[in-house]
Amino acid sequence: MQFADTAQDVTRVTDEAIAEADALLAGIVASAEQPSWALVMAPLDEITDVIARAYGRAAFVGQVHDDPQVRDAGRAAGERMEQWGLAMSFRDDLAAAVAAFAETDEAAALTGEHARLLTFVQRDLRRAGHGLEPEARRELETLQGRLVEIGVAFQRNLSEHEDALVVTAAELDGLPSAYVESLPAGPDEGSYRVTMAYPHVLPFMDRARRRDLRQDLDRRFHNRAYEANRPLLEEAIAARHRVAALFDQPSWAHHRLEERMAAHPDAVEAFYADLVPPLTAAAEAELATLQQMLAQETGDPDAVVQRWDWRYLHTRLQQEQHGVDGALVAAHLPLDEAIAGMFALCGDVFGLDHVPVELPVWNADVRSYEVRDRATGAFIAHVHMDLFPREGTFGHAAAFTLVPGRRLPDGSYQHPTSAIVANFTPPSGGRPSLLTHRELETLFHEYGHILHQVLTTAELSRFSGTSVERDFVEAPSQIMQHWTWKPDILATFARHHETGEPLPRELVDALVAARNLDIAIHQLRQVQFGWLDLQLHGPDASTLDLEAVTRDAVELTGMPKPTDTFFPTTFAHIMGGYDAGYYGYMWAEVIGDDLFRRFEEEGVTSPAVGADYRREVLEPGGTRDAAEHVRAFLGREPDNTAFLRKLGIA
Repeated sequence: MQFADTAQDVTRVTDEAIAEADALLAGIVASAEQPSWALVMAPLDEITDVIARAYGRAAFVGQVHDDPQVRDAGRAAGERMEQWGLAMSFRDDLAAAVAAFAETDEAAALTGEHARLLTFVQRDLRRAGHGLEPEARRELETLQGRLVEIGVAFQRNLSEHEDALVVTAAELDGLPSAYVESLPAGPDEGSYRVTMAYPHVLPFMDRARRRDLRQDLDRRFHNRAYEANRPLLEEAIAARHRVAALFDQPSWAHHRLEERMAAHPDAVEAFYADLVPPLTAAAEAELATLQQMLAQETGDPDAVVQRWDWRYLHTRLQQEQHGVDGALVAAHLPLDEAIAGMFALCGDVFGLDHVPVELPVWNADVRSYEVRDRATGAFIAHVHMDLFPREGTFGHAAAFTLVPGRRLPDGSYQHPTSAIVANFTPPSGGRPSLLTHRELETLFHEYGHILHQVLTTAELSRFSGTSVERDFVEAPSQIMQHWTWKPDILATFARHHETGEPLPRELVDALVAARNLDIAIHQLRQVQFGWLDLQLHGPDASTLDLEAVTRDAVELTGMPKPTDTFFPTTFAHIMGGYDAGYYGYMWAEVIGDDLFRRFEEEGVTSPAVGADYRREVLEPGGTRDAAEHVRAFLGREPDNTAFLRKLGIA
């Protein structure tokens, strides 16, 4: 595929896609008198594909292109496509055509994906307000369109926010030389800029000895885009609450969860109620240990562990209790070898081969691969990897579907294309990119999404790849992280970037032993985000004191909320599809741990289990409910036993 490389290209691709979608839509509404699958439902799925492929060529570059004008055009294209899709869902003539088809004998005889698509489209149209009074529908359309605008602006403000902590070499005490060499120069001779990019922020919070500087960086990081995003956040919360009211729902969470595994906020509350008490008890003991360390280091027995302390103290604890030196671990995790190791695992477990190829891309650092089936040699998909931070581009890590897999009218299969975008530690000072173990986990995590996208065998675009319930979509990525903790797996690729010596087994053992250090604090931080998300979108959203609810969320971790930050304005997930759904990360982690339990019981690299997992979880995509995937693979209902055992608090 050819990616748009100028703002004009972005506009042209978008114009052509919308024109093609308009023509398909015109054919659908014209068929209302004699509706059929071929005239109504098949073109609807074709529209899904047309817009998805245009997103991959044009809107996607808004996240990754080096030219800010192209990024602006790409973001505008994405917003335009989303607004077009919203406008389509509000059309009465489309709803009439679908309703007419639903009354036919052909519709009554549908099975499998075809029947599922009709059900989902009818649900979409109902949720678009068909059935509401005209005035309510007009209000709904206005609100939904504005929410799209808000989401685009919120993410753009974060991506384009520029700030940095300027420090001297002496103020970088505790940071390894490779990290210092990766920092851009500051305004003064011998100074450095610690930017808001994750490869700069996280190591600084892990290792910088200056507590005041950690606090300063924490303040900057958690106040990114505050002035621009605070009003957008408040407007989005109010708009969502109003949308829910139009459907006589108590809250946006009730409205949103209709499409999720959980189905109702009560299920999420019960999920948290089952996990928070043991996590809180464990976290109290963990914080007591960190409190003692902080008192010793500061000489102040009354010093309280703050958000900017816990990562630093955790790193010290890893070193002192288990001898884990994160910099030494990273020295054994050069990116090339990590990718090769991950691909080897995918070959052994899932029967895949990855072949480097030269393809048109958006940046010279992007790596591209063919994915092939090992048993047959058949081509499956293309995968791109854009792994280093660049100014103004996407600031996190994510997997993007650029071309969805689907069955074409001629019977052939449209091969998927996906991209992983990340912000890993870049090469510097003559060294290759050296991953922290946390970055290694992220690599495997995001590649779990990639596998879910590219191994799809769905017939229809609507159910391709990761088009599953949002609170399940993280399970195939969470499960991949488990392999980064297996000594035998690490031994296959973790080698020193200079000497080639393997990562010492005693260091691997120490790393694994330290895995559960402060694990309850970490998990309660996840609860914090999920709980806050539910409060923002719950029945009381219209009267919430945002400062108070943010404070209460932070205090779930056992640490106080800093008085000079407001992190919800940096909480990109609640504007990127995880609104009333951030709980899904932990929900999916529990499921992913249960899925991996079968690997642990039958062989962590078992090709037979891998084949079952590929067939029952990855390939079906959204062609059936996620709960059916889980039962088919496990042969039973899931539970949280494996999750609690992993945390050491079962």
